[in-house]
Amino acid sequence: MTLRLATPLDVSAIGDLGRRAFVAKFGHLYSAANLARFLDDSHAETVVAAQIGRTDMRVAVIEQDGAIASFCKLVRASSLPRHTQALTPAEIKQLYTDPALIGRGHGARLMDWALAQARDWGADEMQLSVYAHNPEAQKFYRRYGLDKVADIEFWVGDHCDPEFMFAGPV
Repeated sequence: MTLRLATPLDVSAIGDLGRRAFVAKFGHLYSAANLARFLDDSHAETVVAAQIGRTDMRVAVIEQDGAIASFCKLVRASSLPRHTQALTPAEIKQLYTDPALIGRGHGARLMDWALAQARDWGADEMQLSVYAHNPEAQKFYRRYGLDKVADIEFWVGDHCDPEFMFAGPV
């Protein structure tokens, strides 16, 4: 298992993994139209390529047996609503693992990487958005000192999901 920064050669694999992981966990919640629009807006190759090219974003991947098994997208400046006193919060945009590989430590390695990268950037807080009805993810983030600071919304097409904004120390 190797953790490294993503390259343009990883675009297709990251997009595919993002789609598969999201559909496996949440696909049943949405209409086909809303799901398709969200997947295109969030996981299309053009979107992933642009993200990898951003100077204010880092995309890390875990490669296992020659394939991308997990990824984390981290931005230097959080785009979430201001609900804390943080002056320079970083934000985890996505942390996804192949559904067949959950529980093998990939998320922990990526979380450790994200927190270290945020510290290197001088961030004073880590922020993220997590689905209100995803207790497993909430428990995972709490292990790293992040916790709910606000109720927020997340849109998948024209479907509004209840989300929690989590924040904590880097």
